[in-house]
Amino acid sequence: MILAIDVYYIDDKAKSVGILFEQWDDSISAIKALIIDYQDNINPYQSGQFFQRELPCILSLLSKIDLDAIATIVIDGYVYLNDGNLGLGAHLYQALNQKIPIVGVAKKIFSGNRDYVIAVSRGKSKHPLYVTAIGTSVKLAAENLQLMAGKYRMPDLLSYLDQQTKLFKHEYGSG
Repeated sequence: MILAIDVYYIDDKAKSVGILFEQWDDSISAIKALIIDYQDNINPYQSGQFFQRELPCILSLLSKIDLDAIATIVIDGYVYLNDGNLGLGAHLYQALNQKIPIVGVAKKIFSGNRDYVIAVSRGKSKHPLYVTAIGTSVKLAAENLQLMAGKYRMPDLLSYLDQQTKLFKHEYGSG
């Protein structure tokens, strides 16, 4: 199974959402499970230290999943930052004892990490997605992202995941 995870924040609260699917080219209707976790007292954002905010949320969500069934985890973010410094994905990989490959997908380039990134153009978008990986080749990760269903820049499954996290605005009463 492939697990894609996203986290959304309001104030010091977070909603983490994971979707499980079997194949990279699966459609939304093929989602096997939707996993949701809420956290309070989230650390504030610190530039260059995003993992300190997001990693606890992801690990809490992962506590609800049989990790032995997971072949790859896809995150919204980077595995490596500038000059090879560890990003969220690399910290997650270490927290999971380097047992599950992590693929990071980001919408914006992170200055200084071009040696670790493959830009993937999808659909007719002029703006690529930026893929990084650990535990698997970044080339294979980029090829798999290209396989994902959807005719736009963002694959359908990842757009759906983003929508599920942003429902937190309405659940929390801020939207």
